[in-house]
Amino acid sequence: MPKPNQDSNEQPLISIIAGSTSDKEVYKKTEKVLSENDITYDLQIISAHRNPNELDDYIKNCDSLIYIAVAGLSAALPGVIASKTDKPVIGVPVSSKLGGLDALLSIVQMPPGVPVASVGIDRGENAAYLAIRILKLLKTN
Repeated sequence: MPKPNQDSNEQPLISIIAGSTSDKEVYKKTEKVLSENDITYDLQIISAHRNPNELDDYIKNCDSLIYIAVAGLSAALPGVIASKTDKPVIGVPVSSKLGGLDALLSIVQMPPGVPVASVGIDRGENAAYLAIRILKLLKTN
């Protein structure tokens, strides 16, 4: 779902993928920062567990440069995305049953060869700021 700050011909620079609409409070923080900085993005609600084929198709056909994955509980989404692409993936753990520690640990404990950056629990805005910094590096090369 392209966002209003994106022209129909312009590819989004960043893809935000949330595992559930219940993560809305967190991914809205990400959207706000990206919009304020005129960064084009796409938002998708795709669960790594409930919609694995849809997630595969989206990643295969996505031209975004960076993924921001918002997930709680087992927080498999960022790792699954990172296992399917060589683009940067930023995980945003969402607080839930264990105050978000379960999601945080799931995101940062990736096996070798499956890197995922992580920001603090419920810190969707920091994921956007980190993505913007990565974009700045890409523009200088």
